[in-house]
Amino acid sequence: MDATLNALSGEVIGAAIEVHRHLGPGLLESVYRRCLLRELELRGLRATEEAPVRAVYKGLSFDAAYRMDILVEDKLAVELKVVERLAPVHEAQLLSYLRLAELPLGLLINFHVRQLSAGVKRVINTC
Repeated sequence: MDATLNALSGEVIGAAIEVHRHLGPGLLESVYRRCLLRELELRGLRATEEAPVRAVYKGLSFDAAYRMDILVEDKLAVELKVVERLAPVHEAQLLSYLRLAELPLGLLINFHVRQLSAGVKRVINTC
């Protein structure tokens, strides 16, 4: 894993912790997304909300078939959740986005936790 990508993921996790520290758990995912985008902007990071993900199957192309919650610096996918507990399907969703977008790393962040560090999962695309 590239050191700059690791540093970038650390910055995003720090930004998410800052948002969670101010807002706490229990809000809508859309609120956390907008606040995280603002926090990333304040940190000088370029982030795209609901970045389109193209799917291709044997010559059949679906432009913007999916949308990842946030794409940071065109390198790091961030998928946000507000759920009791992250499930394997959440990780699978992010991994599918990583594969389709040909990205090496993504963050799955669940804001519905007491301490945000317990709600963060790094997902690595090994394909």
